[in-house]
Order: sequence, then structure tokens, then C-alpha cells
Amino acid sequence: MGRKRVQRWGQRSLDLDLIAMDDQIRPDLATYRAWLDLPLQRQMQEAPDQLILPHPRMHERAFVLIPLADVAPDWRHPVRGETVVQMRDALPEALRREVHKLQ
Repeated sequence: MGRKRVQRWGQRSLDLDLIAMDDQIRPDLATYRAWLDLPLQRQMQEAPDQLILPHPRMHERAFVLIPLADVAPDWRHPVRGETVVQMRDALPEALRREVHKLQ
């Protein structure tokens, strides 16, 4: 698509993320936990050199969990043990209100 990354987490014309795949943890639990525990400053500057599944911060993101709850509400996070609906409902109400369906 000709995308050029100028800034990590910056605006982009196209962004596709693989959030999870069944109950797989990739590449392994230790790597997953390392990226999960990465301090915010490092998250903003570093990107993994391999795919990390499930996405280490999916449980913090309303823009992931709200639409995911429409298609896979009972999917269970393989590390956290919570369903999509449980993770969505644990988010602060203010974050959930920021997500709107497109008409």
C-alpha cells in the first residue's frame, strides 16, 4: 500500500493488526510477558522484531475489545483467562464511550 512509517503510533493510511489466533501464545510465554511488562516509554520507541500473540495490550484497548465482542464475545484470552466481554467490561467507561459504530 506504499505506507511509510514516520512515527511509531503515528497516523497511517492503513493498519492491520493480528490480535490473536485461537489460544496460541507466540513466540512463547516469556516473550509475551516481556512485551506486556514493557514500560510505556519503551513501548513508544520500540517494536518487536517478531509477531507477539495475543497482542500484549489488547485488554487495555476499547477500540479492539468493543468490535471484537461483536464477533467473538466468548473467546478466552490464553494468558489472562478472561473472555472478550469480561475484558471489555473491565475497561473504564470513559474509554468505552470513545468507540463509536460507523454507519
